Amino acid sequence: MPIEDDEELRRILGYDRVAVVGASTSYEKAAHIVPAYLQRHGYELLPVNPTADEIFGEHAFDSLADVPEPIDIVQIFRPGEEVPGIVEEALDRDDVVAVWMQQGIRNDEAAREAETAGVDVVQDRCMKVEHGQLIRNPMK
Repeated sequence: MPIEDDEELRRILGYDRVAVVGASTSYEKAAHIVPAYLQRHGYELLPVNPTADEIFGEHAFDSLADVPEPIDIVQIFRPGEEVPGIVEEALDRDDVVAVWMQQGIRNDEAAREAETAGVDVVQDRCMKVEHGQLIRNPMK
């Protein structure tokens, strides 16, 4: 079952290396705004976008398989129908702790597959909003 509990979300937000699948070079898109916020708050970003050379001042990779550094969280900014392939790539690695599907993105089948493999899953939640509420300005 995807994580919704505040304490579990805080735990996941405590990791610091995030591969952003679908990271955008367009400043007005959520796929740029959200990761840029995370970078400003200390997260190390590993952008994954085969059509870009650099995003957020970081080298952009064509796929998760091309990322040489360890990955803690795979943050997904791609349509729900693309999620199974992305999760499969994440599971092919032995370092991914969590898969985070941004707000508006979900795929229950891929989520179950990741959870079965021992990877935490967050669906349909904005990592920026959760960070702001749970880490930066915790009210609870």
